Amino acid sequence: MFSDATEALEFVVSEAVQMVDLKTVDLLGRRRHVTLPAGHLTEEALLHGTGLDTSSYVGYKSVEAGDMRVVPDLSTGMLDPFCRASTLSFICDIVEPTGDQAYGRDPRGVARRAQAHFSDVVGAGEPVFSPEMEFYVFSSAQYRSELNAAGFEVDSTEALWHRPAEGEPRLGHGIAAHEGYHAAPPRDRLNDLRAEMLLAIEDAGVPVHYHHHEVGAPGQVEIEVGFGPLLQMADAVMEMKYLIANIADRAGMSATFMPKPMFGEAGNGMHVHQYVTDDGKSLFWDPDGNYANLSEMALHWIGGLLTHAAALLALTSPSTNSYRRLVPGYEAPISAFFGLSNRTAAIRVPAYSVNERENRIEFRPPDATCNPYLCLAAMTMAGLDGIKRAIKPAEHDFGPFDEDVVQMAPEQRARITQLPTSLADALDALEADHDFLLAGGVFPADLIEEWIALKREEVAAVNLRPHPHEYVLYYDL
Repeated sequence: MFSDATEALEFVVSEAVQMVDLKTVDLLGRRRHVTLPAGHLTEEALLHGTGLDTSSYVGYKSVEAGDMRVVPDLSTGMLDPFCRASTLSFICDIVEPTGDQAYGRDPRGVARRAQAHFSDVVGAGEPVFSPEMEFYVFSSAQYRSELNAAGFEVDSTEALWHRPAEGEPRLGHGIAAHEGYHAAPPRDRLNDLRAEMLLAIEDAGVPVHYHHHEVGAPGQVEIEVGFGPLLQMADAVMEMKYLIANIADRAGMSATFMPKPMFGEAGNGMHVHQYVTDDGKSLFWDPDGNYANLSEMALHWIGGLLTHAAALLALTSPSTNSYRRLVPGYEAPISAFFGLSNRTAAIRVPAYSVNERENRIEFRPPDATCNPYLCLAAMTMAGLDGIKRAIKPAEHDFGPFDEDVVQMAPEQRARITQLPTSLADALDALEADHDFLLAGGVFPADLIEEWIALKREEVAAVNLRPHPHEYVLYYDL
């Protein structure tokens, strides 16, 4: 929004801005913020940051060394639509308290370094990404995990199992399980809400393609956005999650990006379309390519993603809940191969984009419980490793395959590498295979160590607690 500090300060005066919000992100991907009176905003604060204690941010420095500075990225400035007081919002970088050295574990810094490393390795062009945002919107949601009780309950006015409250009409327009894809009003009760979300996302400067109802009957929806560079699209994911959650809340509903919020319905992915572009053309395009007109660069990028897929999942699908989505039968990827239009593949080549301008691939395992900065940076580093090592997918049984892996002959399926089936397995893979992330100093080793430690705590926390369904299975045994 702003090109320099003077422009930002003039905007504060001309638009009678009352507050300035400084937004950051912790290591796991949760947004944090602190708000200043607009009168405290100075050119020094805009250029060199404001001192904050980040010791309570998950994955950052300890309390005895928690002082940091947050420096606004002036290009991200926008008026926050949810604040009563006129509030100018900035996404910020986190730097060390003295000097302007980036804090090594700041996820935005990792994304910046990944972009720079791509330029060092490849030179021309840049990788661009388009994350598909799938999520559920529930009319109510509650959950608990206590010493003597555990469980959750969600409701959706779209579901056939919805029981209207007293005085609420029964209109007979529910959606049956798995039949929500592109449902139309009046069965689709969320059309206007999605339109409001889409317009807010566009106002935030994120290019949007369209919105629609997804497969999940009880309120699963999708907003698909355009392409942008790594850092810009990681910022966009954070901004979209913020806008979507607040718009739903303002409407008296609840949005969740959990990969599998309920049993028996489709899960939420964050499929990431990607390619390398230069001068308006896709470097993944080759008119003489043997398969889907994919260039040698594209095939090597695919080879890198699939070679490191198990380790990548620890960053792209980093919740225990992610692996309740990554199961057979739900168009979710469970195997490391690629194919044209194949939604059971870890990498799908969209048939509708096989052209010179936007020939691309879609990495399907990610979901929005990831930290988007680390997710997109990790995919970039895997793709670059494939380019540097000239990894050819066909030499590693990565395909291409154009059939459902579940329908393959057993001997053929046995040759294909299976993706991790649990977060614990993915973390083990990341621990064993992360040198590709360290290249060029993009990912600090201590960040990866801290990530693995934090995520293993989540695995242990889930494993230690009785599951409610275990009462069904074993209580009276």
